[in-house]
Amino acid sequence: MDDADVRPWLADTFDVSRETLEKLDRYVELLLAEAERQNLIASSTLPIVWDRHIRDSAQLLGFARDLGAQGSWLDLGSGPGLPGIVIALLNTRPITLVESRARRAGFLFRAVEELALSGHVTVEARRLERIETRPFDIITARAFAPLPKLFDLAHRFSRRETLWLLPKGQTVDDELEAVRPLWQGEFDTVQSLTDPRSSIICARKVRPRRR
Repeated sequence: MDDADVRPWLADTFDVSRETLEKLDRYVELLLAEAERQNLIASSTLPIVWDRHIRDSAQLLGFARDLGAQGSWLDLGSGPGLPGIVIALLNTRPITLVESRARRAGFLFRAVEELALSGHVTVEARRLERIETRPFDIITARAFAPLPKLFDLAHRFSRRETLWLLPKGQTVDDELEAVRPLWQGEFDTVQSLTDPRSSIICARKVRPRRR
C-alpha cells in the first residue's frame, strides 16, 4: 500500500478520528527526527514509514477486536514504539512498553509526553527479568527473541487466555518447530498485510509441556 493510502485505511479500519491521525503524523515526525540520531528503523524503510511501520503495527489491533475495549497490553522490546506507541494512539487500553536500552527508552518517554499518552501508557526502562510479575491480556513482541526464549522470559506475564501477537519474518516455521517440543497452546499463523515474507503468530493457551 502506498503511504498516502494508509491514513484512509486507518480511518476506515479503526474509525480513527482526525485528532488521532494528527497525533500519528506527529509521532512519525518524532520517529524520523530521532532516526537521524540513533538507529531506530532501517534506512530503507524511511520513505515508506507509514506502510512499513505504522500500518504494520496497527494491523495487530485488529486481532484484539474480540476482546472489546477491555484488557491490558504488554509490548516487549518496544524500541521506538513499534508497535506499542501506534497501538496506544489507536486505542485506550492500558499498555506497558518494555525497553531496556536507555536511548530508546528515552525516546519512548519523550514520545509518550509529547503525544499526551501518559494516562494509559507506562514505559518500563528495565530488562524484563527485573519487572514484577503481573498478568496481561495481550502480549506483543516484535523482533524481541525467538519463540522458545520469548516464552521462557515472558510466560509469567500471561494467563491461560492471554492473546500473544508475535510478528515474525521468514524464520516463522523454524521457530514454531523449535518451540512445540517445549511449549503447547493454540498457534495460528496469519500473513502480514505489509510484507508477503512476514507472518503474525496468534497464540493462546500457551503453557509449558510437562518434561
